[in-house]
Amino acid sequence: MLEPARGDWAKRETRHTRVRLLALLIAMAGVGSLSLNILVPAIPGLAAKLAADPASVQLAVSLYLMGLAAAQLVFGPLADRFGRRPVVLAGLALATIASTTAMFAATIASLVVARVAQSLGASTGQTIGRAIIRDLYDREHAASMIGLVTSVVVLMPMVAPLIGGVLDTLFGWEAIFAFTAIVSFTVFAWAVLTRNASLGSASPRHFRADLAALASSPRFFGYALCAGLGSAPFFSFLGGAPHVVVTVLERTSAEYGLWFFIPSIGFMSGNFAVSRLTSRFGVDALIWWGIALTITGCLLNVVVYVALPGWEMATIFLPQIIIGFGNGLLLPTSVAGAVSIRPQVAGTASGATGFIQMSVGAMAAQLGGHVVAQAADATPMLWLMLFFGIATAAAVFTLVRR
Repeated sequence: MLEPARGDWAKRETRHTRVRLLALLIAMAGVGSLSLNILVPAIPGLAAKLAADPASVQLAVSLYLMGLAAAQLVFGPLADRFGRRPVVLAGLALATIASTTAMFAATIASLVVARVAQSLGASTGQTIGRAIIRDLYDREHAASMIGLVTSVVVLMPMVAPLIGGVLDTLFGWEAIFAFTAIVSFTVFAWAVLTRNASLGSASPRHFRADLAALASSPRFFGYALCAGLGSAPFFSFLGGAPHVVVTVLERTSAEYGLWFFIPSIGFMSGNFAVSRLTSRFGVDALIWWGIALTITGCLLNVVVYVALPGWEMATIFLPQIIIGFGNGLLLPTSVAGAVSIRPQVAGTASGATGFIQMSVGAMAAQLGGHVVAQAADATPMLWLMLFFGIATAAAVFTLVRR
């Protein structure tokens, strides 16, 4: 009579443990997104306060993004070789120390150095968090969990500028780094107190053989390119839309900010849908649905923009809901596919996928800004977005289906 009750208790305890760990993974992943965007509102004032030109101050954001991308190539393999826990704790400790150091920066050079160190530490949460999810779940359930984590973490870039603006206005830019130091230390302490087998997993015995198998897998690169090229329509939009809205259409930056919430709605919805649908339909099916919706949204974007002159803001932004939803479907599923090719080196796969995604995204953002720089309307940007959607389908069809 007691055995079923004990079994039910054990199952409930396991579920509670996994829910607590999932909450920690969301917090770990949120540190990097929060720290990236929270400084943006203070950038104009920093130029005057630190007696630096705007381009130098902008390095505090652009080099942070580069550090976030490059660090994933380092910390992913380290987590596979030495275990998740020590690398996560080291990264969060570094983020805490770097944030504290940035508070006392007297020159723009010292601030940028502190920001790069902050990005290196903050990168561990997202990279290793995905690997831990793969340690805990099979491929389909991992996609569901990554989608759930992403649907929450995506809120960070939206609220971070608001928090940063309030802190800068009330207390000065130093308060921004005090806040990120407190957040990083809180997550660090949380991770220290969390005991879970997945945080300590490592597979040193066959590490080199597993790395070689991952590097020789066309399917891995297919999934990784899906994450990168599939995100490229959004990054193209991110690079070109501000110029189109503010310069070409002569709208205010505030209007652009309000309209920009629209793609986020689609992206959050797509990620949440993955958390509900993956176990039923599978990773590969949702990837193709995501690609189809992305291409459909991009094509619709071109058609309605050309067909409805005078409604530019609506025709540029509203189709982004479809594109964002498609991105939300394909991104967590492609990441889950990539880290499942060789689960023994899920950290390396997660880091390499993140690096490819961010590198392609940076290139797409640069191209997006370039194609509209001399354009009279948004058409070149919209065609570029469609190109990346089609390129995503080609990459998946060529590499993943092999």
